[in-house]
Amino acid sequence: MGDAPLLVRLRGIRPTLTPAEERVATEVLADARRASDLTITELARSAETSETTVLRFCKRLGLKGYPQLRLALAAESAMPREQRMAGSDISATDTIDDIVAKVAAVDSSAVEETAQQLDRDALTRAAAAVAAASRVDIYGIGASALVGSDLQSKLHRIGLVSFAWNDPHIALTSATLLGRGDVAVGISHTGATAETIESLGVARERGATTVALTNFPLSPLASSADIVLTTAARETSLRSGATASRIAALTVVDCLYIAVAQRDLRRARKAVADSRKAVEGHHVS
Repeated sequence: MGDAPLLVRLRGIRPTLTPAEERVATEVLADARRASDLTITELARSAETSETTVLRFCKRLGLKGYPQLRLALAAESAMPREQRMAGSDISATDTIDDIVAKVAAVDSSAVEETAQQLDRDALTRAAAAVAAASRVDIYGIGASALVGSDLQSKLHRIGLVSFAWNDPHIALTSATLLGRGDVAVGISHTGATAETIESLGVARERGATTVALTNFPLSPLASSADIVLTTAARETSLRSGATASRIAALTVVDCLYIAVAQRDLRRARKAVADSRKAVEGHHVS
């Protein structure tokens, strides 16, 4: 995530921070503009930690030191109001216009920031593996199952054998039967869904190429995969597992699908045209 905006990188590594580093992260994410104006001593005091912890926090973000953190925060604070709103939570005093604006900002930001930080090499390798696979099995629980179903329907429509499993027992059965030449895709926003991690791990043990789709590149799911595709969705206190996380994941799914289809564009276009023709008689004229 080296090319991603600073706050996107921070949200991505946040689950791996120590308690003291987490307090620094909370101060930074709460008000990046204010944090950019603080000295290292002031930020450490505000986060109830030490200057050494703040410096370690900078290193975790890939920065040389505290001056680079202040510059990066100042740059992000200068972004347009709509982008800054994407990081703000809903308050008790918000008007209905504020609510609409904040929700729209979060959702549009999820797409833009996901596209910006998406690893092109990982996407290329994932597309090559899926395009050449004997079968593709997709694992996701809850909201992630909706994303998995979307990927399955897209791949199926261009003639690739694919299955989406949201039942943990069936997913494990599927993973056990995979082998070399197959691909398993695990989807989890947090990257911490035990059932998805387990299924992807079994698929990997059986020799399948494994792909993780998650918001957190250092998550357990990511460590279980050969290829990691990351999103950059922001969640707030009222919107855990919100639409933004699904929109971000669906953006990656769409990029993967198009990259796969492009590898045999004539075949893909014919398959889409044939499938459209097959159902056109069921549309009300």
